[in-house]
Amino acid sequence: MKDFLKYMLATIAGILCLGIFAFISSLMMMITVAAAGSQKPTLEDNSVLHISLNGSIEERCAEDPFAAFMGKDEMQTQGLDDLLAAIKVAKDNDDVKGIYLDGGTLSADFATLQELRKALLDFKQSKKFIIAYADSYMQSAYYIASVADKVYCNPSGIVDWHGIAAQPIFFKDLLEKLGVKMQVFKVGTYKSAVEPYILTQMSDANREQVQAYISDIWQCICHDVSASRKVHVDSLNAMADRYVTLAAAEVHVKNHLVDSLSYIDGVRAKLRSLTGEDEVTLVEAAEMARLYEPGKAKEQVAVYYAQGSIVDEATSNPFGGSESEIVGSKVVSDLDKLANDDDVKAVVLRINSGGGSAYASEQMWHAIQLLKAKKPVVVSMSGMAASGGYYMSCGADYIFAEPGTLTGSIGIFGMIPDATGLLTDKLGLHFDVVKTNASSDFGATGRPFNAEESQAMQNHINRGYALFLKRVADGRGMKTEQVDAIAQGRVWTGNQALRIKLVDKLGTLDDAVAEAARRAKVKDFTVAAYPAKASWMDNLLDKASGDDYMQRKVHTLLGVYYRPLVFATSYDGKPSVQARIMFEPNFK
Repeated sequence: MKDFLKYMLATIAGILCLGIFAFISSLMMMITVAAAGSQKPTLEDNSVLHISLNGSIEERCAEDPFAAFMGKDEMQTQGLDDLLAAIKVAKDNDDVKGIYLDGGTLSADFATLQELRKALLDFKQSKKFIIAYADSYMQSAYYIASVADKVYCNPSGIVDWHGIAAQPIFFKDLLEKLGVKMQVFKVGTYKSAVEPYILTQMSDANREQVQAYISDIWQCICHDVSASRKVHVDSLNAMADRYVTLAAAEVHVKNHLVDSLSYIDGVRAKLRSLTGEDEVTLVEAAEMARLYEPGKAKEQVAVYYAQGSIVDEATSNPFGGSESEIVGSKVVSDLDKLANDDDVKAVVLRINSGGGSAYASEQMWHAIQLLKAKKPVVVSMSGMAASGGYYMSCGADYIFAEPGTLTGSIGIFGMIPDATGLLTDKLGLHFDVVKTNASSDFGATGRPFNAEESQAMQNHINRGYALFLKRVADGRGMKTEQVDAIAQGRVWTGNQALRIKLVDKLGTLDDAVAEAARRAKVKDFTVAAYPAKASWMDNLLDKASGDDYMQRKVHTLLGVYYRPLVFATSYDGKPSVQARIMFEPNFK
């Protein structure tokens, strides 16, 4: 017995010692990696910027000095800000000989792809090389890679070139089987966000607008690829019609989509030849971006990033975790600070949002007007600045968009579920009420709206739409009748929005910064990004969060079903007025 206790205690002591050692080792590794992450890297004279065209691209990514230790899955998201900064460093730094585009499966909105591609075209003015290689190019990755001096593909690879399709998903029959019916109140013939819940296919108006904007975006893509690859637009469309994606790799060379076929060792040899070195140092974009100097002057042009759904207050979803949100109360507070910061001479609002809460949109519009009274405000639209995103934008001094930006969608709606079929008919729950006034139980669970409530709700929506029209009319120097003619919830591309005067110019974030500086009459300035990125510790804790882990897994599992279902299950029974574009364009 004594021997047993002795061995058991020794085992426990050993486990404790091992645990303490592992904790101290992990802590030391965290401190070492974090310290290394705070130091700027040095570039060798044979460096090549490595841009991975895999995973997804977002506006910004949190600092993550541990990414290299986390494996491939943790490397899937890149920040557009880091990519653009890295390309600027590569253009001006003599130690960087060129750029290697590593193609594959890339997920990003069309405006992001266009801005990245323009940055690569600007880089080519340095006369340094860009080469691209992939085992298989998905269409978005190929669109970026087509800018390269030489495009290589694996002899057994594919080049995905198929055009654009939008495939919205409709939940009406599913909800009916569950005993749920959506009560919809809206203004706008083209306001399609409600359609997945009340229809089983696109309305004629929605089909018209979707066809118009995907055709416009596809025309832009074909024009860009045509210019880089010297292939006629008609030929590019013919290839998409002939399912060229499934053709043999040799056909892609014949069609001039790629220059030659090669395995990866051949591309490595090409890089050595181009740099004139036996060993080539590939530097990741996030690493090279740390060398970017946005200026050292005291005077600032602030770039304020607003990305995600517009909400009144920070929310969580029923599957755990949270996604990017534009929290109205926080934005109002942040813009007030920028308005009263004497070092900030102008503000660029970088907006990537399909909208959300109409109330929060109005509050932020007001905050932007207060800011504009003190200093120039310029909007730079990214992938989307639609509905509530356009509500924020319309009162700025000047608006930039990319050709592929989705904007407009000037319209609002309210959507309240009636779960009587589920609660009463299926689950056997019954509700009763005692009240003092006719409207005391407005929005109550367990019954649909009556005629008076429906009319009151529709009147509320109508007033919200009228206010939206006025905000746009005042901001864009138009009459409300003119705005109404191009509003009605219709979505426009940046190209189309320019023609109907919803935006002022097509251009990048850099163009917007230059315009803001010009209006503020400052020449020597620093570009400062707000709000500050999450620290590496916040990012580490976020990744360790069980809720965030669950959210990412559920999001992956549900795919395009995720956002619509989260929205449909997030109501607390209170009527909510939304200024929102469709939830998931679901482009293919």
